[in-house]
Amino acid sequence: MAALTALTKSLGYHCAKRSKISTFSQNFPSHNSRFQTLRTLILEPSLSESVKLNRLSDYDSGIVEVNLDRPEAKNAIGKDMLSGLRHAFEAVDRDSSARVVMISSSVPKVFCAGADLKERKRMTAAEVHSFVNYLRSTFSLIEELQIPTIAVIEGAALGGGLEMALSCDLRICGFRLKSEGGSSLAPIFNSAGGTQRLPRLVGKSIAKDIIFTGRRICGRDAVSM
Repeated sequence: MAALTALTKSLGYHCAKRSKISTFSQNFPSHNSRFQTLRTLILEPSLSESVKLNRLSDYDSGIVEVNLDRPEAKNAIGKDMLSGLRHAFEAVDRDSSARVVMISSSVPKVFCAGADLKERKRMTAAEVHSFVNYLRSTFSLIEELQIPTIAVIEGAALGGGLEMALSCDLRICGFRLKSEGGSSLAPIFNSAGGTQRLPRLVGKSIAKDIIFTGRRICGRDAVSM
């Protein structure tokens, strides 16, 4: 995990340098704040206890971290967490000092277990439709951010968790990574555009294999793809 963290920070730093050059060329204001700790909670609070918005301050380079912290549900995305994610990415989008955003997890061996199916069972059909639309638009917001986005995947990335990672520009994974498309979960996996984004990244043949079989993929296999 330490190696993954170091590699991610290095990648984020280099992305931030490139992003900063591009941003300065557009005459955005410079960022002069100084941070005292490695991770400083951004002053604008999250709407959810399970999503924390931090600024990595060791390089003072505008690297922002969206941290998933819902251990009791393995970071499953329910209404509260989705609202927190949306609020966090909207805050990043408004922050001209942000150069790179990383999505990470504080829950051991888990990135995101996907949608909260227990919560979904209690929703009406109309509520499910609204939730899916909100989930899709939130992941599209990640995709449309004007700065590099990095998914830091250490552990399981299932269903909507994989879709969120697919929405990022880059994915950096530990070898313990497990992800899935899931034929039995195909409607859920497709709720936020996963079946469209996956073939663009790995090609149609591999994407069909993953989606049709529902097999789980380790980090080594993901790299080879």
